[in-house]
Amino acid sequence: MTHNDNQQTSEDNTGAGRPNQPPAGPHPRPEPGVSPWNAPVVAEFRANGGRMGGQFAGSDLLLLTTTGARSGREHTNPLGFARIDDRVYVVASAGGSPKDPDWYRNLLSHPMVTVELPGEDSRECVAVPLAGGERDLVFKEIVRRHPGYGDYQDRVERRLPVVELQPSPEFGSGEVRNLADKLFQIHAWLRGQLTNVRGEAERYLAERDSVTTGQPVGLNLQIRQHCLAFCESLHFHHTSEDAMFPGLAEGFPHLREPVERLVEEHRVVDRVRGELEGLLADVRTADPVRFMAELDRLTEELEAHLDFEEEALIPTLSEIPFPPA
Repeated sequence: MTHNDNQQTSEDNTGAGRPNQPPAGPHPRPEPGVSPWNAPVVAEFRANGGRMGGQFAGSDLLLLTTTGARSGREHTNPLGFARIDDRVYVVASAGGSPKDPDWYRNLLSHPMVTVELPGEDSRECVAVPLAGGERDLVFKEIVRRHPGYGDYQDRVERRLPVVELQPSPEFGSGEVRNLADKLFQIHAWLRGQLTNVRGEAERYLAERDSVTTGQPVGLNLQIRQHCLAFCESLHFHHTSEDAMFPGLAEGFPHLREPVERLVEEHRVVDRVRGELEGLLADVRTADPVRFMAELDRLTEELEAHLDFEEEALIPTLSEIPFPPA
């Protein structure tokens, strides 16, 4: 647990491929960057299934891939971790630096991350910083197991963030033989994320209503991170479809009218998505009641959109192999 997690990757460096790597959400990503400092550690981790030698022998180490908050490029960092009650946590200690590490700032902007654990396949996760008493309890247990984090905390005035790496909802299983299978896979992932956001919001509202503090209550980080993960994935999915649809309509003229409708619906859904993200601009003052109303509206419009897309496109897409020739 002694790795300096403040080391960030250079945007000009590219790391080794990620074994058994699922797509980001349901979409493929380019190779992430790895800094010269971290490259040997990453290579050894992947070559040996996470078993490390040398200065990291016996350490609990994982690889975390985040998306740059400003650059939009992916970066991979080796980090110490703790597994408590089958949950995986990392601490943004930055080796006792007074500033949060870059990877932590990245995941606040882009909650969807990739996690590689020793002896396990890569997994997509939603990175959620803990807050309040929950953070303190988990950090206390981490320090009990790995006292070095207590030393890091003693060196700095900032409260070291503790981040839970929560496995993302499954976005479909089984063999993908054609574009119809792929579309169903993507839609299943989006529906799963939206269900997760709703569940977190409903639990939050129930807890909020059971406590009377006299102070306005903002949306917590749990909801914020899951909502941003969903919104980001939805936007990317629709952007990809907008680029693909003209060629689809050209090759299959009978799809021209439904494709035009789908593109128009993308604008409507994207506007609602933007409004939902706007609610999260400041989690301390966000209105949970308005948030739920917007979430209901987005859910209704998105479900209708996905249902129509499947009805209109599936018969044709089932005849196109995936990946396409």
